[in-house]
Amino acid sequence: MDPLLLQVLAAKQIPSIGDDAMLLQESMVELINSNPKAGWKAALPSRFSNYTIGQFKYMLGMKKIPKDASLSFPVGSHVANSNLPAQFDARTAWPQCSSIGRILDQGHCGSCWAFGAVECLTDRFCIQLDVTISLSVNDILSCCGSSCGDGCKGGWLINAWQYFVQNGVVTEECDPYFDPVGCRHPGCTEVWQTPQCVQKCKSENQVWSDQKHFGVSAFNIQSDPQSIMAEIYTNGPVEAGFAIYQDFPLYESGVYKHVSGKLIGHHAVKLIGWGTTEEGEDYWLAANSWNSGWGDNGFFKIKRGTNECEFEENVVAGMPSPKNLNSALSGGRE
Repeated sequence: MDPLLLQVLAAKQIPSIGDDAMLLQESMVELINSNPKAGWKAALPSRFSNYTIGQFKYMLGMKKIPKDASLSFPVGSHVANSNLPAQFDARTAWPQCSSIGRILDQGHCGSCWAFGAVECLTDRFCIQLDVTISLSVNDILSCCGSSCGDGCKGGWLINAWQYFVQNGVVTEECDPYFDPVGCRHPGCTEVWQTPQCVQKCKSENQVWSDQKHFGVSAFNIQSDPQSIMAEIYTNGPVEAGFAIYQDFPLYESGVYKHVSGKLIGHHAVKLIGWGTTEEGEDYWLAANSWNSGWGDNGFFKIKRGTNECEFEENVVAGMPSPKNLNSALSGGRE
């Protein structure tokens, strides 16, 4: 089916709805699954069974940086490499790093920008420095303040990586996520507040400053697939931000492409690989932070090579530093 015709059909079948309407629409699922050209399957995920559009929008915490402002940040690039594999999955490339395949749950806080950054840096500590740790989302979410954005109301991706360089980030054991059960409890609402920055480890035997792990760099990645692929292949997972439309939360399997619905906001995820389907469609492989009950066990594929939903223009990363590792690995105990 012609893409333009598909959009016209979608506009006719899916009414425009406001923020107080329910997020999950059976009519949209039927529209996607009845179209053999869609390339992906939709479902009604229990993760969002009682969500309104407005509640879901609150979770989409990627703040976009104006293009002229983004020019002030370093850009990581790679020499063209024709030897990149056709398929790549960081989970199998670095099997000793179990964190790569870990799916987390941001709850109902718009903290995706912090999750994506912390997850990638955690992976890169393992890949680059052979250090197995789990870093704290709560540290950057609560303590970066206006330098990163506005906590649960969203943040800038590159600024999170700058926080790692300038301030470091403690371990998850030291400062666990403030909403440990995710958005599955009665108190989880669209007004969930950013936790306070206390700069004190949960365990009295651990010292905050000794638990800090640092980055040595923070950079944007050139917005072309080859550069993004080379960065992942060489250094590990990267953080990617993209536009979210009404149909994306319905994703269950296949290679996502926007089919129907309005733009809701922008979201950040961990990008771990790429590949091509048997039908010849190129895709990116990413880990989301909506728990393993969403999508394909928490992961999803999205079309590669066409900047689908701006996916290839908002990619950032950084490198881990050995700074303070001796204190951190010794436990930082008094």
